[in-house]
Amino acid sequence: MKITIIGAGPGGYVAAIRAAQSGAEVTVIEEKEVGGTCLNWGCIPTKTLIASAEALHKVKNAEDFGLDFSGSAVPNIQKIVERKNKVVSTQVKGIRGLFKSWGVNLIEGRGHIVGPKKIRVTLKDGSTKEIETDKIIIATGSKPAQIPVFPFDGEKILSSDHAINPTSVPKKLLIVGAGVIGCEFAFIYNEFGSEVTMVEMMPRAVSTEDEEISALLERELKKNKIKLLTNTGVQKVDVKADGVTATLTDGKTIEAEKVLVSIGRSVNSKDLGLEELGVNMGKRGEIPVDSRMQTNIEGIYAIGDVVGGIMLAHLASKEGLVAAENAVGGNAEIKLDVIPAAIFTSPEIASVGLREHQVKDKGINYKVGRFQFRALGKAHAMGEISGMFKIISDAATDKILGAHIIGPHASDLIHEVAVAMEGGLTVKDIAHTIHAHPTLAEGIMEAAEDVHGMAVHCPKK
Repeated sequence: MKITIIGAGPGGYVAAIRAAQSGAEVTVIEEKEVGGTCLNWGCIPTKTLIASAEALHKVKNAEDFGLDFSGSAVPNIQKIVERKNKVVSTQVKGIRGLFKSWGVNLIEGRGHIVGPKKIRVTLKDGSTKEIETDKIIIATGSKPAQIPVFPFDGEKILSSDHAINPTSVPKKLLIVGAGVIGCEFAFIYNEFGSEVTMVEMMPRAVSTEDEEISALLERELKKNKIKLLTNTGVQKVDVKADGVTATLTDGKTIEAEKVLVSIGRSVNSKDLGLEELGVNMGKRGEIPVDSRMQTNIEGIYAIGDVVGGIMLAHLASKEGLVAAENAVGGNAEIKLDVIPAAIFTSPEIASVGLREHQVKDKGINYKVGRFQFRALGKAHAMGEISGMFKIISDAATDKILGAHIIGPHASDLIHEVAVAMEGGLTVKDIAHTIHAHPTLAEGIMEAAEDVHGMAVHCPKK
């Protein structure tokens, strides 16, 4: 069985290894670098910058921990970027090593599907070669969305790809879009010393999250003197020698040194030969697939951002596993009801399952349990007491419908609830499980107890 995968991001490279583990002869075609956007321009680079910002914050606030320092801590942007590049390079080498270990053939070039079982690859030197294959998995990912109002130049008007490689810290930074990407960069650049203003068309920041979580994040933005303008858009941007002037939908203007545009992502499905092959495509270029990740053409699968919907690296990886298993003759299906997600703001945000407004919209009779980080001894010891835990349950069955956390290490903590949901456990199952003390995870137990009004460390309601 020959399987060819176009794209080596978190979906493509995982699919390649799983197919190779299953005995297939696997070829991966990658135009840029293994690891895709996640490793090279997204998840890992931003989290590395965030780690530097967090370290800087701790040093600045060392006196709170009884530590005396002489002098002041300042970010060295060159060294921060060098560290980021080293982290990325190490991970890239790791994936290439896995390919070699499992016998995956990596071809560096651009793939174009010329038939249900044939791909033409344009190599980096301009030459071409054709690959005969039995199955094809499309894993070409996405790129920062761009509209004419914001012509990226990498100098004054930046995409997220540009923002991970700063050469200096802008005195004033305007961020268009207060979603996941925009908010993460707002905290990064704010900590590095930028005066940050965010403009968001929606009525709240991170509008995909639970409303209470958004409200708490907006409070933290304000505490950090990050200005947020909601229900506001940008009509035009004028680039000048010393910066930019953005004209807002209310007629007001904002002066900034640079503009970072984070208005979403567009899928990479152009020039793959899909239309000629008869592969169905959506209005925005997304590739519809069934629960087995197969397109309308038998033997051709698509995974990750290119299928549209929820764009998460770990979802792409899971879809890659499903597609690979089906490509070698299995019968796997993707499940989309338990997908944890994390936003690496300060504090972090994490969620799984339904938001409260979604539960209301479904007409489900539900209960909510909450617990504040400030009630945890471990949070006080860490000096990070902002945030809350929130668990939503079905009032009739006690099954967990969703959980939402904003606070330190939220991205790690959410998985306890995800496992519980995947296993069909109830809120009482979490509440009855002994949690180690002092830990942050105790907050999940207390929130679960609060669903039924029995949290020991909550005041009487």
